Amino acid sequence: MNVKLRLKTIHFNDLLSALEGGQVDMILSSMTITPGRNLKVAFVGPYFVSGKSILTKQAHAESMSDVSKINNSDKTLVALKGSTSQTFVEKVFPKAKLVLAEDYDRAVAMLREDKVQAMVADMPICQLTAYRYKDAGLVSLTNPLSWEPLGIAIPPNDFLLLNWLQNFLNTLEKDGSLGRMGDRWFKDASWISRLP
Repeated sequence: MNVKLRLKTIHFNDLLSALEGGQVDMILSSMTITPGRNLKVAFVGPYFVSGKSILTKQAHAESMSDVSKINNSDKTLVALKGSTSQTFVEKVFPKAKLVLAEDYDRAVAMLREDKVQAMVADMPICQLTAYRYKDAGLVSLTNPLSWEPLGIAIPPNDFLLLNWLQNFLNTLEKDGSLGRMGDRWFKDASWISRLP
């Protein structure tokens, strides 16, 4: 595109307003394509399909083994504020107490400090976190609880950017690059050991 890349760190709950306000040109942050979001912004993709999962401590794993056990007033769950994980908990686990976090670091800290029994997030986040904090005895589900297409969000009136991104993503998919990237990040876990 011959443009200089500038990355901004923004709380997930503020991403769409940042895009709508012109502070960013696109969102590449595991954003699920939903009908409600699609009424406000355009999406390219999906570039990846995920699903909701549960991250919990080994000690709580049995009590998180099925939906009926989780949807209980004695359960406290944490989810990212403004995320589809928040909406998922509100719909699927309405009896559970929901605590909202601004970012995953805070959510994981709540779980590790036993302030909540589980974190609800996209499966890759849960699996990566369980791997990173093996010493904390964290575990994740092996099968997702939902189907979530992740896409690139852009302003609704930028047709040239929409077209460029669609063509770029199609090229990555057809030449096998997208598959290789998925393998690199989700099948080969060697990069995780280099994380701080």
